[in-house]
Amino acid sequence: MTKANKKYLLLVAGHCLLGFLIYVFQPLAILYFLGCIVWFGLQIFKNGNRNNEALIAAAYISGGEVFFRMTKSTIAYEAGKYIVIIFMILGLFFSGTSRKSWPYFIYLLLFIPGILYASVTLGYDVNFKKAIFFNLAGPFCLGIAALYCMDRKVNYKQLGDLFLHLLLPVISMAVYLLFYTPDTREVLNGTASNFATSGGFGPNQVSTALGIGFFGLVIRLIGFSKNKIVLLVNIVLLTLLSYRAIVTFSRGGVVTAVIVSLVFVFFYFQRSNIQSKSRISIYFLILLVIGIFSWTLSFSRTQGLIGNRYANKDAAGRIKEDATTGRGLLIETELNAFIDNPILGVGVGKAKAYRKETTGLVIASHNELSRTLSEHGLFGLFAIGILLVYPFFFRLYNRKNIFFYSALGFWFLTINHSSMRIAAPAFIYALCLLNVVNEKKKTPVRRQRVIG
Repeated sequence: MTKANKKYLLLVAGHCLLGFLIYVFQPLAILYFLGCIVWFGLQIFKNGNRNNEALIAAAYISGGEVFFRMTKSTIAYEAGKYIVIIFMILGLFFSGTSRKSWPYFIYLLLFIPGILYASVTLGYDVNFKKAIFFNLAGPFCLGIAALYCMDRKVNYKQLGDLFLHLLLPVISMAVYLLFYTPDTREVLNGTASNFATSGGFGPNQVSTALGIGFFGLVIRLIGFSKNKIVLLVNIVLLTLLSYRAIVTFSRGGVVTAVIVSLVFVFFYFQRSNIQSKSRISIYFLILLVIGIFSWTLSFSRTQGLIGNRYANKDAAGRIKEDATTGRGLLIETELNAFIDNPILGVGVGKAKAYRKETTGLVIASHNELSRTLSEHGLFGLFAIGILLVYPFFFRLYNRKNIFFYSALGFWFLTINHSSMRIAAPAFIYALCLLNVVNEKKKTPVRRQRVIG
């Protein structure tokens, strides 16, 4: 067994143990959170970000943000996004950014009119500072991460390390969930998203985080599982994460994970040689077996309710009228806000108030695109245009990033069902802008023999 495989197994075992210990003694989560910040901060300063330590640090925090929130280890609810931003800024300080990143400077500037307008229109009962930070932490995190990642050179080994750091804290969370709700049958309450099976936290966010872990494990299975022990461990972990994601009863994270994983497998298969393609085909069959087994197990442990959930039925088997669970109405009100205020929008943080005034509903947005349009008007439309279009221009000159479509797809699918409540979609979007290069093989230095 190689050193890399031994290190991987030790990291997995350590994070499994960590998840269990935090379940037994939850205050340990605070030390875990603070320890992550100190450890990664020291690595960045120690090495001057020569090996993209800032990117690795941001990946770990993005993967662990939901677990940190779930275990109440953070002081501020948005702490995960703030720390990702700080790590990315530190990386920019040490390593700078590319001249090609100018569209993302414009992207960040496009939010200023909405902030200025909100300072005038927000009611006195609304905390202006809190509204700005809550609604713009995600977009700002995306902008800073994009500035860092734009045309930044990384090799496939570094990419593997990056996705490993996204995965590790999710493994801890999955183990924590396993002990938190060992028997899902005891907490079934219909086909709605289930907080009890999600560690007492938001099922949408938990499902999304587990989906990230699922995607990370698919990458490990396809690209880093030649050793039989490592393969077996990855199969067990994939089954655990699949099962725990499905029983949250939140569909968005599961569907997103499956789609982006299939996209990754497709492009990885396409770029492989004939010998590798046969191996990938076997791994793909393993993935299918894991998927079928996880679904069958989930169906059994939820007494068939999970089947009703994905078939858009209630516990009694009746078809629900609204397949979007209310998200369609939210989007409709936000598009109406954009139509009524097409230039400046209603201002940052005002979409929720506008919805209350027009429909009486007090619900936060679940769709980042419609929220951006409603709160920023044409400036928001231009911002969305940059995010959707510019990566494809960059792609014309850099086609080596096999994660391009998966990263872009994860961001787009996630913000359409969960907005930007966590840092992960913002951070993972930026990964599609990386410039992936082949590792330089070290050639032996040949010295002339001096005869004398």
